[in-house]
Amino acid sequence: MWHYYSNINKKLEMNKKNLYVLLLIMLCNVTGYAQQSTRMQLWYDHPSGEVWENALPLGNGRLGAMVYGNVDTERIALNEATLWSGSPNQNNNLKALSALPEIRKLIFEGQYKKAENLANEAIISKKSQGQMFEPVGDLKIAFDGGTAYNEYKRTLDLDSALSTTTYVQNDVQFKREVFTSFTDQVVVIHLTASRPGKLSFTSFFTSVEPQIDVKAYKEGLMIHGKSIDHEGVEGAVTFNSNVRFKVDGGDSYAADSSFVVKKANEVTIFVSIATNFNNYHDLSGNPEKRVAAYMDNAFAKTYSSLLKAHVAYYQKYFNRVHINLGTTAAAHLPTDQRLKSFATGNDPQLVALYYQFGRYLLISASQPGGQPATLQGLWNNKLFPPWDSKYTININTEMNYWPAEKANLSEMGQPLFAMIKDLSVMGAQTAKQMYGVRGWMAHHNTDIWRSTGAVDGAFWGLWSNGGGWLSRHLWEHYLYTGDKAFLEMNYPLMKGAALFYADVLVEDPVNHWLVLCPDMSPENAPKDHEGASITAGSTMSNQIVFDIFSQTIKAARLLNRDRKFIDTLENLRRRLPPMHIGQYGQLQEWLEDLDNPTDHHRHISHLYGLFPSNQISPYRTPRLFDAAKRTLIQRGDISTGWSMAWKINWWARMLDGNHAYMLIQNQLSPVGTNAGGGGSYNNLFDAHPPFQIDGNFGCVSGITEMLMQSQDGTVNLIPALPDRWTKGRISGLQAIGGFEIMDLKWKEGRVTEVVVKSTLGGNLRLRSPNNLKAEGDVRIRKAVGENPNPFYQNVGTPKPVISPKATDVVKSLKPTFECDIQTRKGGVYRLYGDSRP
Repeated sequence: MWHYYSNINKKLEMNKKNLYVLLLIMLCNVTGYAQQSTRMQLWYDHPSGEVWENALPLGNGRLGAMVYGNVDTERIALNEATLWSGSPNQNNNLKALSALPEIRKLIFEGQYKKAENLANEAIISKKSQGQMFEPVGDLKIAFDGGTAYNEYKRTLDLDSALSTTTYVQNDVQFKREVFTSFTDQVVVIHLTASRPGKLSFTSFFTSVEPQIDVKAYKEGLMIHGKSIDHEGVEGAVTFNSNVRFKVDGGDSYAADSSFVVKKANEVTIFVSIATNFNNYHDLSGNPEKRVAAYMDNAFAKTYSSLLKAHVAYYQKYFNRVHINLGTTAAAHLPTDQRLKSFATGNDPQLVALYYQFGRYLLISASQPGGQPATLQGLWNNKLFPPWDSKYTININTEMNYWPAEKANLSEMGQPLFAMIKDLSVMGAQTAKQMYGVRGWMAHHNTDIWRSTGAVDGAFWGLWSNGGGWLSRHLWEHYLYTGDKAFLEMNYPLMKGAALFYADVLVEDPVNHWLVLCPDMSPENAPKDHEGASITAGSTMSNQIVFDIFSQTIKAARLLNRDRKFIDTLENLRRRLPPMHIGQYGQLQEWLEDLDNPTDHHRHISHLYGLFPSNQISPYRTPRLFDAAKRTLIQRGDISTGWSMAWKINWWARMLDGNHAYMLIQNQLSPVGTNAGGGGSYNNLFDAHPPFQIDGNFGCVSGITEMLMQSQDGTVNLIPALPDRWTKGRISGLQAIGGFEIMDLKWKEGRVTEVVVKSTLGGNLRLRSPNNLKAEGDVRIRKAVGENPNPFYQNVGTPKPVISPKATDVVKSLKPTFECDIQTRKGGVYRLYGDSRP
């Protein structure tokens, strides 16, 4: 429920009549506000048919299910997070170390194509290019009763993580409820009818997996399988599933490889799935025992108790954040119809629904103790999925976790942190064998086996910053939570990532800066490089190295460790290249001024310094800020789904809510309607196309950044509010320094009320577009100088190098209100805007 704070003056004495009137007014206010909201629910008035992207996703971090809602034959596509092709392997190219001097020499001589050709031979893996996340298969339920029906509706309820399908057939109302139990680790399918004896169906299992066996037994179906070999790596993941039927009334029996139910009153179907996977180097688990344990535990419980426990677990995460951007008549239409008209209509509640859908997906795809969300989260129906449905760590995996801290789902980051720890082990091998250095690193792709070699060809695979970028998530978790024990535990991972760069950087012979070589700016090539992406010291790499050095220095000081190493990193950091502003006023992507102002490439990697980093700021680095804006304008808006999501975050950091909103309109357009790609499928999955889940998560982050930012010395309220969101409210957002925005309300571009809880204490600096006044005896002071809160102290960035050809125009910012409040741990602080009614 929304946090509601009364403002009753304790000194005011009321008689019963006045108290009754006040309570009535409060009730009306709460009720009126609730009536503006529409239930957080995706719904449709027709089945999915055979289109996987129409089906509705369910997940508990380990088990994934896509519910089609077809009337005649229900189809539920199933996934298990550890079912991957291949087996433990490492894909380093051992020729790399001896070839590095020649590759570097060719790059510094400008012979880029020769350098790339040699890198293809000596650096890119000659083994596996990465293994694939695989589907388990489809549970199908073929119902008796024909194909005619009416009053059809299928829903995905985000408040309960429950999919429901209802329809009327032959004057009987049928209902199906499906959920993937967080607490009992099974898929539960509950079938009911409005009249007894009306449930008759045949259930069977299909799969694209070639090594699978399905058998029926007296209570259901048993499935045994093994993952496939891929790129010379033996498939060694074995999996089992038990589909068991709890039937009330009627008759049921096994028939070859299917299970038949006749004239039942009610049926609950339990699906248990498990593999032999223990971790990235151990496949000694017993899937049969695991499946039996999950099944026996769940089958003994009632449907209502299973659902109640599932919902309670889920809601403790989902209910942390509430959002209301207003509601129009469009909110009552089916979701696919709303999607078609969003770009040209007015449907702010669809943005709120999309925001919460993204949070729902992260809860569903990434649970503590499990695997991180892949390129498709937890949902894939193809034996050979696009990009292997693995982990692309030059943007996509990181984007999956951008909402975790600020959208109050910090625990969902634990699978990512666990993967970083695994990668530090495998990546140490790669650093030593391929580069001859200490520390650890990862190239641009990895998988469940945590391989860290370079894949996909030198044009894409020479990027070596996986360790640096992923380690940022460890540092950010500390910034948001203040969890020093977490920082202590993970400091060795940060130090290892920094140590790799400390050893591998080489001196640029022209400017004598320290640079990565070979290097690249992800998946893009500068002009005059003979079509090769290979380079030395790309802007993104320099920014990532600056970040990991700075974060490791801060962490070491907090923990009172490694003083000599701190000195080393500080000396190295001073020798990193500055950011450059080029001849078109743009932020250069490379050390040389090689940007093409008509280049609309989907990757704009050199804006990493603007977001997710905070090296570029309208307040601290206005020239770089202006150059970043010119880069965004030159690259254009329409692109692939994840790219548009990143742009929403960038335009929010640009403090331009209307531009960010325009990109949300592009993202919330049916796939195929944007000339440059992107958009959404009917089930609101993000489209590259094809489906990639990172755009969903990136947009959640972007909307959060529009409503609250905390990276630049302040908790900045509604910094990029679009004109369309004239009135709204959000609660539960998290800010750096352990601050929770318990409630934030605005109207006509002005903050009307904000309530902040301080979980750590310390100085709270608020920035608002209008003046704020504190309630009661809370003392606020005008903000002066740098924020003394240690979580908000910036390291700064080197001054930019500006091309003589560049026009240097710095746009002034609108004046804002800033105040400081000295908070205590656990304190709650409420302020009103000067437009308070």
